[in-house]
Amino acid sequence: MKLAVIGAGSIGAWVIAALEREGLGPAAVIVRGTAPVGLPAARSVAALPPGVTHVVDCAGHAGLAAHGPAALEAGIDVITLSLGALADAGLARDLSRAAEAGGARLHLASGAIGALDALRAGAAGGLRSVRYTGRKPPMGWAGSPAEEVLDLSALTAPAFHFEGSARQAALAYPKNANVAAAVALAGLGFDDTQARLVADPGAPGNIHEVEAEGAFGSFRFEIMGAPLPGNLRSSALAAMSVLAEVRRIRARVTT
Repeated sequence: MKLAVIGAGSIGAWVIAALEREGLGPAAVIVRGTAPVGLPAARSVAALPPGVTHVVDCAGHAGLAAHGPAALEAGIDVITLSLGALADAGLARDLSRAAEAGGARLHLASGAIGALDALRAGAAGGLRSVRYTGRKPPMGWAGSPAEEVLDLSALTAPAFHFEGSARQAALAYPKNANVAAAVALAGLGFDDTQARLVADPGAPGNIHEVEAEGAFGSFRFEIMGAPLPGNLRSSALAAMSVLAEVRRIRARVTT
């Protein structure tokens, strides 16, 4: 496995450092500016060093759209956190076609949520309903469409600012709804997975909840995610899930 990373922001920097500790490079970083000290910078997949087998996307939806198809078509597997980008049917189609053409695979890291294994298993036997609820302190929604619905600075009680499908959530909240997309892709799909987004002044952090019913029975899963040190907007678990996915791909025995 020879890795390159797209992006060197807070999550990208964490992943790069973790890969270095694991003895996995990376061989290069695709960035618009400068790469971290000691690592070669590339502007495109075509400029990567020879022999790269996997590209890790830590640059958000735009990074996956810009570089994912080129990597897959070149036969390079892609590991991404940008699951919400797949709500764009055109991009999802382009990625699938590129992977087919290049004989490569797009690996979806689980991101900031858990219980996806239970959803995948439930989907194999039949799911009746899946609902995702994302709850954050009001200012955690700053810069999102929530500001058009609520006065975030004046809230004194929890308030919904979005209810709809996971596809609608992922398209409207590209910086906040990768978890809704992960839940959708593991279970009923973008259009049949329900999503609710809540601004909650009493929330101690970012809380993700998944409720599902099906032939297997039912479950409710909740996690409160801690941010990466120094960046309250980035999930620590999301960054960790990239390293976990790399380890899973490398392992001879997988879970």
